Amino acid sequence: MNFDYSEKIIDLQERLTSFFDTHILPVEREVNEFLYHPDNLWKPWPGMESLKQKAKEEGLWNLFLPKAYGDLSPGLSNLEYAPLAEIMGRILWSSEIFNCSAPDTGNMEVLAKYGSKDQQKQWLAPLLNGDVRSAFLMTEPQVASSDATNIETSIVSDGNDYVINGRKWWSSGGMNPNCKIAIVMGKTDPQAPRHQQQSMVLVPMNSPGLKIIRPLSVFGFYDSPEGHAEILLENVRVPKENLILGEGRGFEIAQGRLGPGRIHHCMRLIGMAQRSLELMSKRASERIAFGKTFKDYSSIRQEIAKSQCDIEQARLLTLSAADKMDKFGNKLSKDLIAMIKVVAPKMALKVIDRAMQIHGGKGVGPDTPLAHFFVAARMLRLADGPDEVHMYQLGKSIIKKYAE
Repeated sequence: MNFDYSEKIIDLQERLTSFFDTHILPVEREVNEFLYHPDNLWKPWPGMESLKQKAKEEGLWNLFLPKAYGDLSPGLSNLEYAPLAEIMGRILWSSEIFNCSAPDTGNMEVLAKYGSKDQQKQWLAPLLNGDVRSAFLMTEPQVASSDATNIETSIVSDGNDYVINGRKWWSSGGMNPNCKIAIVMGKTDPQAPRHQQQSMVLVPMNSPGLKIIRPLSVFGFYDSPEGHAEILLENVRVPKENLILGEGRGFEIAQGRLGPGRIHHCMRLIGMAQRSLELMSKRASERIAFGKTFKDYSSIRQEIAKSQCDIEQARLLTLSAADKMDKFGNKLSKDLIAMIKVVAPKMALKVIDRAMQIHGGKGVGPDTPLAHFFVAARMLRLADGPDEVHMYQLGKSIIKKYAE
């Protein structure tokens, strides 16, 4: 692996950092106060569209889409996008400004890779342009959804339509007022082989029978305006051309969707951890207790040193996974992807926790991003597969490799 970035990627990192310094960091407190205010639930911050337009004008748009997708993509590999995702991870809501936020990124990749020309024209084009937002409906409250083959939502053929029935929750993006389309995973043939029962279908959010039951908070954070929704689908009818790729291909699509998404999540986690390290270092140089500045206590120095080691280890492992994915694809990279998905959230939790401890009361309040970082990192030990699933599969792969 070559750790030296091209002039193009160095330039993008510098431009993205400059955009943060000029347009995002100065309004961070204002945006947070707006988003966390209970009167503003499910309302976008009024200045968001203006920032998105600036990002478009500066060529910092849709950076996530791998170069394999041709004209739809800015031409970056997963390895090249990784440091940009890290920069975006420094502020939780910033990815949307560059049209690089989940679940839209994964949904756009699905449509770019597996969608028909008509599906791409109707839904991918407005998503790539930032005109609409989307949701991903996979997880269900009645089954252990970490095993995707458990999904019970039914997608039943009826003439020229499919009829969908089921209940979903933790439906990312479902609460956004501009969410117009959802990708729904369900079963078209419960009698087929285990990994060929599932399919994915496009469901407009205004479809009759689709009902948002409630928003779901994470440790009290609603992540407005995107949010996570519990959604009921009762006899929702969509035309058959809304099926993605074909019946029984849902598990295949899910695996293709999750590989790049896990890279993105992990690099954003590294961005959270890196910013937490910077904040705790600054705090340690400013505060005095018992006659000494925090930075002069050996215990504080050790916490900061351990944090730098932890971050760099996770960063290099994630870059290695991105590099292997670029060279060999998702399937041959699955072990490294499993490793980073276990390592990165745990690393971020440790570093953020140390930063909160060094900040004292300020670290758990609204005046730093640390508390929300901690919640996001804890959630990501579950999202896109819990630790236990990744370790189960990774252990199986390692044993097979060396037993043979």
